[in-house]
Amino acid sequence: MKTRCGWSTNDPLYIKYHDEEWGVPVHDDRKLFEMLILEGAQAGLSWITILRKRENYRKAFNNFDARKIAKYDSKKVKQLLQNEGIVRNRLKIAAAIRNAKCFLEIQKEFGSFDRYIWQFVNGKPIINNRKSLKDIPPMTKESDAMSKDLKKRGFKFVGSTICYAFMQAVGMVNDHVENCYRYKIF
Repeated sequence: MKTRCGWSTNDPLYIKYHDEEWGVPVHDDRKLFEMLILEGAQAGLSWITILRKRENYRKAFNNFDARKIAKYDSKKVKQLLQNEGIVRNRLKIAAAIRNAKCFLEIQKEFGSFDRYIWQFVNGKPIINNRKSLKDIPPMTKESDAMSKDLKKRGFKFVGSTICYAFMQAVGMVNDHVENCYRYKIF
């Protein structure tokens, strides 16, 4: 039996996410955008809630195509607010649209969102040595800097805690605890 980080529980969806995705470095712009939007949608909720709605989000938000999302109008917002498969929060939906526009601006400026976002960890994952889940902070100086810069560029739902969760999810930091079998992979 494999030892995993305690947060992955016994839920098969959580286990799959932990084993195959969480902490694996991501450099695909669409996937990075997806995770940024999902982390913002998670604010105030549990991550398993978002994981269970993830496929619905992909359908509702054009597979996280930022160009399409940036063009959403009030009619589309109304449809999204009626979609029971996603978190129906007007502010979070508006943030996804706003963030798509800001995301496209960053791609224009830096050539890719990947190039921009990975600068906050100097282009390579930070490998932490966490003995237990209680050793994992809710934010770091890197997530503070990322949050500050994203907000300056107009992004919403990108506080430091959300940014740190994003960094963990996309492998910018390895926060698997040391006795987790995934820790040693990095």
